Amino acid sequence: MLRLVSTLTAVDHDHLARSIELAEFGLGRVHPNPMVGALLVRDDKVLGEGWHEECGGPHAEVKAIAAATAAASGASLHGTTLYVSMEPCCHHGKTPPCTDAIVAAGIARVVVASDDPSSKAAGRGLGILRDEGIEVDVAEGEVAARARLVNQAFRKHARTGRPWVLFKSAMTLDGKVATRTGDSQWISDESSRARAHRWRASMDAVAVGIGTALADDPQLTSRVEGVHHQPCRVVFDATARLPLDSQLVRAAPQSALVVVVSRAAHRSAMEALAMAGADVVVATGENEPARVRSALDQLGAKGITSILLEGGPHLAGAFLDAGEIDEVRLFLAPLLLGGRAARDPLEGEGVEQISEAIRALTLDCERVADDLLISARLREW
Repeated sequence: MLRLVSTLTAVDHDHLARSIELAEFGLGRVHPNPMVGALLVRDDKVLGEGWHEECGGPHAEVKAIAAATAAASGASLHGTTLYVSMEPCCHHGKTPPCTDAIVAAGIARVVVASDDPSSKAAGRGLGILRDEGIEVDVAEGEVAARARLVNQAFRKHARTGRPWVLFKSAMTLDGKVATRTGDSQWISDESSRARAHRWRASMDAVAVGIGTALADDPQLTSRVEGVHHQPCRVVFDATARLPLDSQLVRAAPQSALVVVVSRAAHRSAMEALAMAGADVVVATGENEPARVRSALDQLGAKGITSILLEGGPHLAGAFLDAGEIDEVRLFLAPLLLGGRAARDPLEGEGVEQISEAIRALTLDCERVADDLLISARLREW
């Protein structure tokens, strides 16, 4: 039977919490798949655990079944309970359906922390398990919310086709990200910058505007120990001004580079960037927010499910006006700049009335060395 329940036992919740912890081991490794964790249990004893470790590799359910089988020295798994952070897949992709493996193992009960909103799933796998006589419980409440948060990028991409966007910035106590001369290095503490580099490694792409690219000549790579993934670099450059001798272009095509231009860009400049290894995308629309949405549609179609937006203020404002910032992380440094011409973190048009302001769903604060990290979720998928 298929049941949406809020009466799972404390033990059920503990096992589901563990499945979510296991899922998080896949952070930055499984693009464009979701992060999933699973464990197989008999009489409250964990027989095996697993998580999705890489795209194209065995899924969490199959890993947990294999671990339990090895631990049991081939003994039957009939009558066991599988706890999984997201509903099992039922379609053929790079690997066979997990529902087949669950049925073949003789598992009696499957407890799921969250749904899979993609068109290939959306409850189909749970229906297959139910038809095979397997008891299926889907959690609600806090544990379900935690499981959904792990896969916000996957969930937004599945529902809209666009990447999930995390806006990151470093600002002073008076809300400035650069002096009136444009100097911004460095507002944040070294520990904060290392944290941001780890975020880069967990995202599919990192994006900046042409102003930042020209001023800083950045690499936009993750430069911390233990990195197993480098993001695609994305530059929003309406008129294709990115220099061919910039670090970004010189590293292409070995390191993926997408340059988002508008119809105002000269064909010769676009062709030169493409010849140098960049993927040139033409964003269309009557204004900057519309072109942001057009660009995100095209980036999503390329399989990019998450973007770390690092600015500058002009681009960040366009994303905000487009309604395409899903989470904000601001490093607040113990500095004061002053100055009417000093840069704010967000420009664009903004809203006219306080009543129109976007209100965060959650707000968290954390001390990072001398800085204060403020994190706010603007929407949940």
